[in-house]
Formats: sequence, structure tokens, C-alpha cells
Amino acid sequence: MSKAVLITGCSTGIGRATALRLDSAGWKVFAGVRKEQDAEALAAAASDNLTPVIVDVTDSASIDLCRERIEAAAPDGVHGLVNNAGAAHVGPLEFVPVEDIRRQFEVNFIGQIAVTQALIPSLRKTSGRIVNITSIGGLVATPFFGPYSASKYAFEAVSDCLRVELRPWGIETIAIEPGSIATEIWDSGGQIFAGLQERLPPRALEFYEKAMIATARASAETGARGIPADKAAAVIEKALTAERPRARYLVGRDAYGMSAAKRILPAKLHDRLTARVLKLP
Repeated sequence: MSKAVLITGCSTGIGRATALRLDSAGWKVFAGVRKEQDAEALAAAASDNLTPVIVDVTDSASIDLCRERIEAAAPDGVHGLVNNAGAAHVGPLEFVPVEDIRRQFEVNFIGQIAVTQALIPSLRKTSGRIVNITSIGGLVATPFFGPYSASKYAFEAVSDCLRVELRPWGIETIAIEPGSIATEIWDSGGQIFAGLQERLPPRALEFYEKAMIATARASAETGARGIPADKAAAVIEKALTAERPRARYLVGRDAYGMSAAKRILPAKLHDRLTARVLKLP
């Protein structure tokens, strides 16, 4: 019998690559997407073992329907949950609209917890695994990505808590921390920067416009040099199948470099290095 897994955020990027990779490996994949057109495109690229499911992680009714569908199709329980859905809100924290910060946490943090709560009873049946896709941004905060980094730091904390809380049932919780991955999130981040410039008051642009332009440029360059999403998908598959999975996996050389620099360098020196690398004023 094929092992079952729910993956959220499968429309593009890491989620789509992971869904297709696990489908090829013989898993029964429930691939969460938000739009019907994304469901159709994913189904066309996969085998009959992959079932697209419409789910919005910020909507409790949508999560309940997803859970009910999975429980009906996999009554013996799911063996894996990959919390991958995410978004990026950016800008100077002094002026980022509070509603943007709330939305950031709804998608990247609260929504992930809601999906996890819904699937734990099913995971308990199989002693399954939870794989949380955080980010190197959950270990190393980047200026002007404050809302995004904060949500990922919070998700790291959730991963640490679940890892201990769910031990009695043999449920492993693993955090995956990708660095630069060639996904659409970098393009969307640049678009958000452009849109934010139009929404910010003149005083904000007076203070931060040059720095925002430099950060948007760095974001685009990061996306351009990113490794393929399937590299992250391979690590996720390892986290789901390894006999003794690690608590966390870094993905990409830049993730290792950033983590080491944060760990080794004094905070003020790290700040100066960050500003220099991003070419901030």
C-alpha cells in the first residue's frame, strides 16, 4: 500500500517539485493548491496517485474540507505532512502596513499550525512525519524582509516544540531551511516591493527608497542564482524516508554560509557585512 502525504503550496516551486517527486517515488500524494487551474496543471503532469486538493491555509472551513477528503481516501492515516504554503511581505518595518504583517503571519505561521492540528490525528495512526518548510530566513533575518523572517523564525519555534510534544506517538518533526531556490517567491517579492513603493507615504520613500531599490535588486539576483526546486524536494523526500531524520536540514551552499556567518560573527560585524553584501546605503 502506498504511503500517503499531504503537501501544501503545490502550485509552484518547492511544493510542486516535491509533489511530483513523491508521486514518481510511489507515494499517494494529496497536493494542496488554491486554484482549480493549478490543480488541473498538476494533475496533468502526474500519475493517478496524485490527487490535487483545493485548500486555503488561512480558511478553517477549507482546511476542514481538505482533512475530510484525505481521511476518506486514506482511512488508515497519512504518513507525512509537508507544510510548504507561504508568501513574502517585505518593506521597512517602520512603515509596512500592519495588515500586511498580519497577512504574513496568517499564511506562514497560523495557517501552518491550523493544517498541522487538522492532520495530527491522522499522523498519529501511522507515527508519521511533519516536515516544515521554513527558510534560512528563519535563522538569519534579512533587512526589509522583516515580516517574512519573523514568520519563519516563529515557524522554527513551532517545529522545535512539536518535535518534543509529539514524541510519545513517534511523530517526527523536521524543519527544512532552503537558501536561494529558483522559485516564483523572489519574483513576487520584487513585485511587492514595487507595489509597496506606491502605497508608502512620501516620508517613507525619503528615508528608505534607495535601500528598498537595493534590496529588490538583491532579491532578483538571489532568485536568478537559485538552485532548482527539485534539490529542495530531494531533501524533503529524505526527511520523510530517512530511518533517523535530522531535526533540520539546510538546503544550498548559501544557506550553509549564512548560517555559519550568523553563528560565528559578532552581531554588529554581521550587521555591517549584511549591509555591504546587500549594497545598502
